[in-house]
Amino acid sequence: MSGQGTQRTWSQRLASGLKAWRYGSVLGVFLLVIVALGWRLVDLHVVDNDFLRKQGDVRTIRVESIDAHRGVVSDRYGEPLAVSTPVQTLWANPSEMDADEARLTNLSRLLNISEARLRERLKTYVDREFIYLRRKVQPGLAKEVMALDIDGVYSRQEYRRYYPAGEVTAHIVGFTNIDERGQEGMELAYNQWLSGESGRKRVLKDNRGRVIKDLTLIRDASPGHNLQLSIDLRLQYLAYRELKAVVQAHSARGGTLVMLDVDTGEVLAMVNQGSYNPNDRSQLAPENLRNKAITDLFEPGSTMKPVAMAAALETGDYSTNTTIDTSPGYRRFGRFTIRDHRNYGVISLTDIIAKSSNVGISRIATDIGGDTIRNLYSRLGLGQPTGIGFPGEAVGVLPSPPKWRPVEEATLSYGYGLSVNALQLAQAYMVIANGGVRYPLSLIKLDREPEGQRVLSEKVTYEVRNMLREVVSRGSGKRAQPGFYTAGGKTGTVHLVGKQGYEDSQYKAIFAGMAPIDNPRIVTVVAVDAPQSGEYYGGEVAAPVFARVMSDALRLLNVKPELEVGGANAPVKTAGERG
Repeated sequence: MSGQGTQRTWSQRLASGLKAWRYGSVLGVFLLVIVALGWRLVDLHVVDNDFLRKQGDVRTIRVESIDAHRGVVSDRYGEPLAVSTPVQTLWANPSEMDADEARLTNLSRLLNISEARLRERLKTYVDREFIYLRRKVQPGLAKEVMALDIDGVYSRQEYRRYYPAGEVTAHIVGFTNIDERGQEGMELAYNQWLSGESGRKRVLKDNRGRVIKDLTLIRDASPGHNLQLSIDLRLQYLAYRELKAVVQAHSARGGTLVMLDVDTGEVLAMVNQGSYNPNDRSQLAPENLRNKAITDLFEPGSTMKPVAMAAALETGDYSTNTTIDTSPGYRRFGRFTIRDHRNYGVISLTDIIAKSSNVGISRIATDIGGDTIRNLYSRLGLGQPTGIGFPGEAVGVLPSPPKWRPVEEATLSYGYGLSVNALQLAQAYMVIANGGVRYPLSLIKLDREPEGQRVLSEKVTYEVRNMLREVVSRGSGKRAQPGFYTAGGKTGTVHLVGKQGYEDSQYKAIFAGMAPIDNPRIVTVVAVDAPQSGEYYGGEVAAPVFARVMSDALRLLNVKPELEVGGANAPVKTAGERG
């Protein structure tokens, strides 16, 4: 009995000792954990407090980009043509939002978007942290949206391109996309120059993602460079108004007008119809995007006769006293026949231009040869890039056959068989206007005198200008008389080319000229496509536009009038001969 009691007492003592050991072990581990945690707290807050700060920064400090505004595009006098204005972009973090939030109804109403579509997007992209709600809205609208105080809805500043002159300068300036990258015109050609470089900064944000404080600037934003164009906005408005009026009055398919500074080669105005408003592209028609003055080619027709005449005068075999027999008023070349409006008989070189005689100029072309004419065309810049640097420029075609056929020489002399754009045609007339110097053309305002190349003698250009004076004073361009200034120029009427070749009933009416004729300041080319009102000749449709534009343009440029009001030399309204 005593042995069994001793064994029980020992077992009880062993169990009690194990229990105390376990209790002590657990207590010891607990105390060690408390000590370790206490030490860690002391270490984090006193010894190594950078850790907590860094972890806090990771959760509250962000690096944001600083948008750089695009450079300003202006006219030659500093009038803005394209500017970047600050706007707000609204975005959302779907992971922070409730797609069933009642206030989304007001949000969709303010943003003018479908409420069902908005809720569907939030559910679809619930795992994402960024979606656009509406880009580049007015600050007032953004303020209303943010006042709704919806979790996960944020705004940030961006820039939006605005074009003060709208459709008037659209074909020159072009436009940008929503990310401020050039898509057309000078915005595209000089995109890198105009684009700024975004900056970066560190900011402190709260738990809702709102910026509390700007901390450090990593890199400042660099704004884009400004671009000053050569155009005069006053003349641009004037040209656009008159071109649009004539296209509407004649129910024409379209039109183009180019105005050059004679002494520098700068483009003072360049307009097209139809056009578009770059500030509102909801009704944008792709066919209206082209700057037709540069991208579209046409046969220049009779506007080339003065240039062909210059080639003849340059040979020395012809002078202003030379006469040509144009009888019987037509010439046959196999199955081809060229005609004048009537039989002019024996006429002077000046009358060939004034009366726009196809027979007279073709006889001269047969005599001097196609190469002589073609070489002068080339020296004036036809068949070559103008060097203006505009996107989509069309070079045109200037034929150079191994051996000229008589009919090819004839048609070349009056502007068929080659193609030009309106700017090239204006450049050719600019050389005649300034005494024979070909300047590089420019859409950028020049800050120094341009370097030109002499391609014609002053004597020849003077003689040709006198012939052009007669076209306006008594020939096919009588309607081109610009108010109380003298002018010279040449009409042209050419068949338009369709899918099946020349269209019998569709024409392009052209007038190319300069003023004042004794000391030209401006060269202007007007071309109207497919007028439908009955009149379609260059002297009937394009010449009056030239007259109105040049009269007002010279007045705006402070050029002194040459003709007295009511005097013997005052302009009269007379129906011109066809040309």
